[in-house]
Amino acid sequence: MADNGAYQPRRPARAERLALRGVDYHLHCWGPETGRPLVLLHGWMDTGLTWQFLVDALAGERRIIAPDWRGFGDSQWVPGGYYFPDYLADLDALLDAVAGEEPVDLVGHSMGGNVAGLYAGVRPERIRRLALVEGFGARARGAAEAPDNYARWLDQWQQPPTLQTPESPGAFAERLMERHPHLPRERALFVAGCWLRRADDGGWQLRADPGHKRGNPVLYRLEEAEACWRRISAPVLWVVGLESRTLSWFGGWEELERRREVAGGRPVHVEEAGHMVHHDQPGVLAAELEAFLEGDG
Repeated sequence: MADNGAYQPRRPARAERLALRGVDYHLHCWGPETGRPLVLLHGWMDTGLTWQFLVDALAGERRIIAPDWRGFGDSQWVPGGYYFPDYLADLDALLDAVAGEEPVDLVGHSMGGNVAGLYAGVRPERIRRLALVEGFGARARGAAEAPDNYARWLDQWQQPPTLQTPESPGAFAERLMERHPHLPRERALFVAGCWLRRADDGGWQLRADPGHKRGNPVLYRLEEAEACWRRISAPVLWVVGLESRTLSWFGGWEELERRREVAGGRPVHVEEAGHMVHHDQPGVLAAELEAFLEGDG
């Protein structure tokens, strides 16, 4: 990165590649190469490497694996589009490869949290502990929305989506700090370096397939998600940034609490943190996670 004021990792990641269901996946790994893994799942438009702040804030050494989801970071793009069930199947294949039959500790942020919550109900025997960081489902959709939703999806195939071209990592970091006021400059520069890469024309581009901006043709069905959540058998931690805007997307605190009661688990409210809790307050999140992962309940 051009700006040397970026955050310097205390525990640098190892890069590994793994073929999952025919897709070339990029993994970020820390700690020992054997033992029960702590698997960290990033959110939409993020990458696995921005868990670095959390990894460095952990007191103990752990085997940690954070994939770049298909079409994000340095994992392979998929021309045919991105569909939510594929993330569950990719996670299933990843756990086969890195943990075998041993249950893992699973942490998911935002989209990654939604994947983790569903998966923990579909494959409850594979999860020892589950932490959902700002990943509590999505807005309930009614069947009457389906025709317009399908039409939008078809239109987007005729006019492929694009992503905004960043000016530079420094300028991008400034925008991140404006959007996330609790993000220090050194961490913003690190995130910019994780999210951007050089384009063929010498400029900068996001490390993400623009195809992710296509809407899903299938409406989100809250009833299906809740049916999965009810089958979760692992202890669950629900982590909420007190300054997050996501609560308003699906109904506010009352609806969040209702969903938590469906899935079970304990809430943690993190002050001076928005949606990107692992960027804003990695130390607080690390302490809560370690206490949770090492606890009896």
